[in-house]
Amino acid sequence: MARATALIEEAAARGARLVVLPEVFSWRGPGTDEAAHGEPIPGPTTDAMSAVARQLGVHLCLGSLLENGPTPQRPYNTSCVIDPEGTLRAVYRKIHLFDVDLPGRVAVTESAARTAGDLPVTVETDVGVLGLSICYDLRFPELYRRLACGGAEILLVPSAFTFPTGVAHWEVLCRARAIENQCWVIAADQGGQSPHGFADWGDSLIVDPWGRVVARAGGGEGLALAEIDLDYLRQVRRELPSLSHIRIEPGRLS
Repeated sequence: MARATALIEEAAARGARLVVLPEVFSWRGPGTDEAAHGEPIPGPTTDAMSAVARQLGVHLCLGSLLENGPTPQRPYNTSCVIDPEGTLRAVYRKIHLFDVDLPGRVAVTESAARTAGDLPVTVETDVGVLGLSICYDLRFPELYRRLACGGAEILLVPSAFTFPTGVAHWEVLCRARAIENQCWVIAADQGGQSPHGFADWGDSLIVDPWGRVVARAGGGEGLALAEIDLDYLRQVRRELPSLSHIRIEPGRLS
């Protein structure tokens, strides 16, 4: 929390009005201990970060934290947006949970440790309309299309992408979500060794509505900063009006 606060302060000092933190930014420990670190929202973490946002006058996306859910051993993985007055403006619970079992290689069952959310979330702010998502959601374009159709201009993707999938898919998926929805994408990714025994990819990105990477933080701890130009977003949508040509609704075959 102290390190996150220091980075938020640095970003604000460099002119940032919107700061996005990675997935599970506030606690990274053994999976067996995760449920014990769940908390209510509002709660200790959101209260502390609301004070930071208010002090610095920034919009703050708390990448995600573990929120107490209906099943004590399966907290939600929840992203929150706080405005410059310190008000909690939006809460999004990760919809898509990552389960994979490759014998002799890797076994991850996120659904055994998390409760899935079921509602897409957008929130209107002074810096634009934000569409919320978390990590594995990035592989499901129908979610982002719903966010874009709901008015989203800036898609937030706090993540903890692993190294093997990150090196192959992270940038191309971030760019694809920006291109197909003609949105800005801010994707803050965990880096370094995960407490679960594998490396996270890092390489936090900011992508413009044309799909160009305009800022990146690299593999280590750091900041990626860029100007979010909504006039440019409107120009892209005007000159290539693909969003107005949608004929198949997300989640439907016809």
